[in-house]
Amino acid sequence: MRRFLAVALVVLAGSASLTACSADPAPSDVAVAWAPNGRPAVVVTWQDGGQPNRITIEGVLSESPSYVKYIPAGDPNRWEIPTSAFPPDGNYKIAVATGTSQGGVTSKLTRSPVFDTDGPVRPNTATVAAQGRGVLINWSVPVAPQDFTPNDPLDVTGKKTQRYVPMIGRPGTTLKAIGPATTSNQQLIKSIKPPYVFQLRTQNEWGTRMGGQVLGLTSSISGSVPPLAQFSVPIRVKGRVILQQVGCDPEAKCGTQRATPAGVPVVVLTQVTPGARWTPAARGVTSGGGYYDIAVPTGGSRPYKITVPVYAKPGMITGESSSRPGYTRSVVRVASAGFAGGETAKKAGSMVTVAIAVKPAMSTTVMLQVWNRQARTWTNVKAMPMRQGQAALAFKAGQAGDFVYRFVVPGAMMFGRPMDGATTPGLALHVR
Repeated sequence: MRRFLAVALVVLAGSASLTACSADPAPSDVAVAWAPNGRPAVVVTWQDGGQPNRITIEGVLSESPSYVKYIPAGDPNRWEIPTSAFPPDGNYKIAVATGTSQGGVTSKLTRSPVFDTDGPVRPNTATVAAQGRGVLINWSVPVAPQDFTPNDPLDVTGKKTQRYVPMIGRPGTTLKAIGPATTSNQQLIKSIKPPYVFQLRTQNEWGTRMGGQVLGLTSSISGSVPPLAQFSVPIRVKGRVILQQVGCDPEAKCGTQRATPAGVPVVVLTQVTPGARWTPAARGVTSGGGYYDIAVPTGGSRPYKITVPVYAKPGMITGESSSRPGYTRSVVRVASAGFAGGETAKKAGSMVTVAIAVKPAMSTTVMLQVWNRQARTWTNVKAMPMRQGQAALAFKAGQAGDFVYRFVVPGAMMFGRPMDGATTPGLALHVR
């Protein structure tokens, strides 16, 4: 019985001791506000009788950070907590009690109103357009998530509570600010050449986030054009586009890497006449791996070069580049050649008509030739006038036998450049 009584007395003594530790009056009127010098810190104030105090941060449905500050007795009832002490995107209270680091807490906790630490809303898209020697960048920002502590003591009022610092990174350098923070949703960079990366350092009272990236890429293009082309028959221009883009890691120098995306526009330019300006002849886009294959209509002999124009889409802009010009010589195209009615067998003494049509519809003199079996050479039969690309000759089939004819079309000048002539395949005629 004595033993149980002794245990009971110890328990009662311990209870009395705990009561004594929390017997000091609790602070009152705990409030939070922004520090006056640009909101780098949260100011905590309270009321008490000049007692020593302990300050902590308590999470509300969020983990409490390990922050403790002891204020000596007699010091002002005011303390600034840097914003870096608060985890981002959470809900918190400031708890103030009477106590010291040696004696512990000796009063109940008094807490401030709940406030959130929601960071800035990151821009989700950025568009870019060439403007003179520079670019104009616009960005959009999604709607801010729901505020679960509306009108809390640290809410910053006003429509534009975020600021955006434009940053540029180039190969071999780190991201650097190129202008002051702005509340605008666009940035004009008057003079800039790729390669570069543009990013926004988005700021509000609680933190910073990066977003709104735009890549300024350089391009290089290789390609080839066929040396010969029949008039009005499309040629195939093939090659590859390679882009160079900049990538930047935080606090590290930016580097470059190669890209070969699909969808990059490609333009084939030509000079119709010597010394004329380069004008588009065909357009296309790259496929996977940066390759392109474009059908180009042909006319007279002329040079071609392939270019990547200034090309912009959300998040990127590509600089212009061109291949070396290549010259394609045009050749007269034989549209048709043969005997009238398609007949290749005739009776001796009957009339035969042989005809030819070419493109372009040129006016010239063509030569009809026949194969001399004994001399094993082509022999001229008759020079014939060609009008608007057409010529025909009617003659009487002579002795029986097998004969082979052909037309020889001379070269010509077109748009100030020479065009190669053409010779038809052999046209066989059987005379019985």
